[in-house]
Amino acid sequence: MVSNAFFRSIKIHTTCFFLSTQFFVVPLLLLATLMAAVSAESQDYYNLLKVSRDATTREIRQAFKKLALTMHPDKNPGDASAHEKFLQVNRAYEVLKDEDLRKKYDKYGEKGLDEQQQGGRYESWNFYRYDFGIYDDDLEIITLDSGDFEAAVNSGEIWFINFYFPRCSHCHTLAPTWREFAKEMDGVIRIGAVNCGDNNHLCRSKGINSYPSLFVYRAGQRPEKFNGERSKDSLVQFSMKLITTTVTELWQGKPFILHSLFLFYLSGFRWFMEDTGWLNTLDSKEIYNQVIDHLPDLELLTGDSFQRKLAHHRWLVSFTFGDRSPASNEYKKLQAFLRNDHIQVHVFDCTADSKLCQSLYIHNPCVAVFKGLGIHDFEIHHGKDVLYNIVGFARDSVRAHVTTLRPDNFPSDRKEPWLVDFFAPWCPPCRALLPELRKASIQLAGQMKFGTLDCTIHQNLCSTVSAYPTTVIFNGSSVHEYEGQHSADGILEFIQDLVNPSMVVLDPSSFSERVKAEGQIWAVDFYAPWCGPCQALLPEWRRMARLLSGQILVGSVDCQRFQSFCQGQNVRAYPEIRLYPGNTRQSYNGWNRDAQSLRSWALSSLPRASVDLTPESFRSLVLSGQDHWVLDFYAPWCGPCQHFAPEFEILARNLKGKVRAGKVDCQAHHQTCQSAGITAYPTVRFYPYLGTRRVRQTRRNKRLQLSKPHLFS
Repeated sequence: MVSNAFFRSIKIHTTCFFLSTQFFVVPLLLLATLMAAVSAESQDYYNLLKVSRDATTREIRQAFKKLALTMHPDKNPGDASAHEKFLQVNRAYEVLKDEDLRKKYDKYGEKGLDEQQQGGRYESWNFYRYDFGIYDDDLEIITLDSGDFEAAVNSGEIWFINFYFPRCSHCHTLAPTWREFAKEMDGVIRIGAVNCGDNNHLCRSKGINSYPSLFVYRAGQRPEKFNGERSKDSLVQFSMKLITTTVTELWQGKPFILHSLFLFYLSGFRWFMEDTGWLNTLDSKEIYNQVIDHLPDLELLTGDSFQRKLAHHRWLVSFTFGDRSPASNEYKKLQAFLRNDHIQVHVFDCTADSKLCQSLYIHNPCVAVFKGLGIHDFEIHHGKDVLYNIVGFARDSVRAHVTTLRPDNFPSDRKEPWLVDFFAPWCPPCRALLPELRKASIQLAGQMKFGTLDCTIHQNLCSTVSAYPTTVIFNGSSVHEYEGQHSADGILEFIQDLVNPSMVVLDPSSFSERVKAEGQIWAVDFYAPWCGPCQALLPEWRRMARLLSGQILVGSVDCQRFQSFCQGQNVRAYPEIRLYPGNTRQSYNGWNRDAQSLRSWALSSLPRASVDLTPESFRSLVLSGQDHWVLDFYAPWCGPCQHFAPEFEILARNLKGKVRAGKVDCQAHHQTCQSAGITAYPTVRFYPYLGTRRVRQTRRNKRLQLSKPHLFS
């Protein structure tokens, strides 16, 4: 019997096969076994974790932890199937916690993920019990991820954030103190945590290189790292120094008779409370709530004043439907937070003028930013209904160029290019993508317009959309669907590739004329549009094409459109990745299909531009010769050396005719490398020839020396 584990260990799911009697016949028994394996592993990931499709990353992590504590093989030693069952749950978690993988799963199912091989390994039961998601259950600590981090730290509030890693013992030692500290500072500053195990890219982008790392974030200022003693008292003392607080005593008539005018400053913002009574509590939270209760309500817009006021100014409008929102009191603070951004804050009651709200397709309470260009140029907030998220959204939205789309402004027949994001507000990857769209719209201001379409409201316009988010570029009659990472950089790369394509779309005629031409090396992807792994490969293939620009030509062939041609090329499965160096061909059989792996494979086919040096040729050609040399000192067993080898060949080709390039194998020629002072691999050194004597320049000392060559780090 062949187990399911066997099928997970081979690449059977990474390729889309098609049956043809011209090529091969699959034995019925094997086919049945394969189908059974696929069926066994195709359970819905959301059902496996017992979460809804709109679950947040935190909810997914909490659900997985709950299952891990009961389903883990360590807790079920007598169950022979426990390992297989937990692998399925673990794979579901690894996919759904990742925004990009979650989008691929929602759109293509498991077939779009198989090459990723998530969930093949798991931790011990003790890890999930004691080390997993340290702060997920702490209400005073806000767990941030890549989707809401920027909005939080740029909101204007003070954030003290703990970047931690689940396996870090020091992080677990700090956890009880951080919880007590968060309770002490609740309502004073925001206390957050970032799980760098789940948000590795975010932590790396913030320069986090040790755990735990404690940073204070204040809008408009550089993050400040806390390096003091990690005790509650030290953390509180440090935090209180960040807060500007002024209490002014007022009296009327005679000293010590206080008029009840309470002047309250917090974090540089001024609030007034005027009342005829006394504050009857010393509890800071109760005082805060009484102060907020006495702040004036936001001004109510009417149907008559709405269009006139919003025509020339930037506004944040809270749309209500009669009932007072639980967040109404917190919204009172928005005016102060957004004053320096010149954003005015008002309320509009849709029950008083339902026609206006219906014309804007606003059917539920929400917050929207109007950008001063008229009533129809606005963007609705779809993030968390908390103050810091709304403030961050408002500041980003007024600077960005993203518009909420409706049937009357949908760019179906526009000549100018548009990027349209089809999304659903309940979809976490959709919400994470929205701030990235705003960043991209700023970079492309004046070149492309950006819009978002809520598919839960405009089902007719979204009838062809199969998963959320789906991002599409409309450029006249051309329509291009974005496939890539949920980042502004990824979107910009995709658009740049549309403007200046680095990949050639081939047909049978151009394939024969260009790929078969002598003197050119081509990398070609044979694919089918319906094939999940092909769709997953597409953004990496485009990225690889950009990386290979000027080195190798890159193309693709649609085998659904040119089926007979692909059959003639003996293409049996999709995607089929081939390299055509001259009149020969090579197929890619590597496991990884990311842009860097594919690029390294393609570059390895190019003819060597560097030469291998022996101790004799090193002395005669480099030390005693009359050419400039750049040398790569390496060891065959060194992984970084292997990754660097293609880069060195590119350098060698670019310098050809000006500087000669050589490689020295330090395993075979240890004495030569030792005499050259090589202490790490790879090491790249430049040996310039300056006249009759070999003069070597060192970058470290920034002066000419006779003893040391130029060292590149």
